[in-house]
Amino acid sequence: MSRLTNDQQIRQLANLELLARQVVEGFVTGLHQSPFHGFSVEFAEHRLYNNGESVKNIDWKLLARTEKLFVKQFEEETNLRCFMLLDTSSSMNFPEKGTSKLEFSIYAAASLMYLFKKQRDAFGLCLFSDKIDWISAAKSTGAHLFYLYAQLEKAYNEPKANTTTDITGVLHHIAQEIHQRSMVIIFSDMLENGMNDEKLQALFAAIQHLKYNKHEVVIFNVTDKQKELDFNFDNHPHHFIDMESGENIKVHPGKIRNAYRESLLHYRHQIELKCAQYKIDIVDANIDEGYHRILKQYLVKRNKMI
Repeated sequence: MSRLTNDQQIRQLANLELLARQVVEGFVTGLHQSPFHGFSVEFAEHRLYNNGESVKNIDWKLLARTEKLFVKQFEEETNLRCFMLLDTSSSMNFPEKGTSKLEFSIYAAASLMYLFKKQRDAFGLCLFSDKIDWISAAKSTGAHLFYLYAQLEKAYNEPKANTTTDITGVLHHIAQEIHQRSMVIIFSDMLENGMNDEKLQALFAAIQHLKYNKHEVVIFNVTDKQKELDFNFDNHPHHFIDMESGENIKVHPGKIRNAYRESLLHYRHQIELKCAQYKIDIVDANIDEGYHRILKQYLVKRNKMI
């Protein structure tokens, strides 16, 4: 049965492009009204002519008005290749009420795609769980944008049940397959069942593989901070179900809160240390904080690469 039970969500998903445009335009307006400068957010249709290149695309009318040589810039031209990896494993369906981590990631990815298109960056998408479920090439056309929006809507409408994550295997595959020196953006809660020291080392090796192949990497660690990090549950017995394995346990949150938080924070700290070692940006993406931080992080990384 479809999860489209909320009228507002139905209206939003009826046109992902409209939602993305609203998010991006609000973000750009905020940048222009703040002292935060240095980002390329003016989407020009021309660029200066470079000596030696073909003259076939010179805008002669603009030359007559400005006495400067400008070249018409077409959709096929691209500045950067961006590749987004979206974790669609069952743990991303949390929380079941309100906006889930998966839904948040889909909205964020749609907004980034809209900004990629405006920046004339080529962009691709990979949906994964315990394997790569779907992957596209990186293109910069309008048709490609709506093709990927259709895949995001499908992922929204068909959340997976009892599906685990193998982010390690996926990262190794992506490191080999995509064009060198791409920006790789990962949306994941970075949670795998049975994560131990051996699995952590394997994950770090996969992250290092991306850097070895000259990719710039940003990990958006998607979380419901209130529930997953702070473990903010009422102090009475709760029945918890593992969304990936289906295993369940009945516990009193107050009795395990400190041990749970200590274990989770240790795991997250280990990942953060390795990401710092390999110069990989890992950013907390709290589902309650909106999308502007995500768009800003992309522009920060983009400006370093261009």
